[in-house]
Amino acid sequence: MTTSEQPATLRERKKQRTRRALADTAVTLFGERGFDGTPLDALLEQVEVSRRTFFRNYRSKEDVALTAVKQLWSAYLQALDSTVKAGPLADVLLSAMLATLERMDDDWYRRFPPTLRLIADSPALDGHSLRHCHEVQAEIAHRLDGPNPFELRLLIEFFVAAWHSALDAWLPDCRPGELPDLVRESCASMRSALALEA
Repeated sequence: MTTSEQPATLRERKKQRTRRALADTAVTLFGERGFDGTPLDALLEQVEVSRRTFFRNYRSKEDVALTAVKQLWSAYLQALDSTVKAGPLADVLLSAMLATLERMDDDWYRRFPPTLRLIADSPALDGHSLRHCHEVQAEIAHRLDGPNPFELRLLIEFFVAAWHSALDAWLPDCRPGELPDLVRESCASMRSALALEA
């Protein structure tokens, strides 16, 4: 969740509470027991929901485990749509990420680091995360739709690499206020790194 806007109807609020309970419990439970070694039924039992309720909210065990990641990139695409697309595209990509991180709430910042650790510890979840990242990159390219698709694809790849480098630097302490600065530094370093000589 980004901002704390409440859904209009009781049914929507109940669905949001169920989704949040599943996402929160999944991060805790999978963190304690391991993602690969924890069956979906253990999560359902802990949250006290049926399989039917679960699959109305999430597509799979991987999907619920990656809730924080998917929230980030969904918010990023929204921010990208509202970002002024003038000047270097690298700056546009960075501005959208900084706007996204500003919108993320404390609950997201609490769940995101353990989600990243889950991904690092589970080959299955890592594969699912990589597939989602590829889909997001394709969507970014589609929305920007520049005159040179090859160069645009390279730029997006470089931006995602810079993002991952910022996360690596952030993960030990995970202070929310530090992540935007690390992203700025990583993107600036990416540009100078391309000019490195052997």
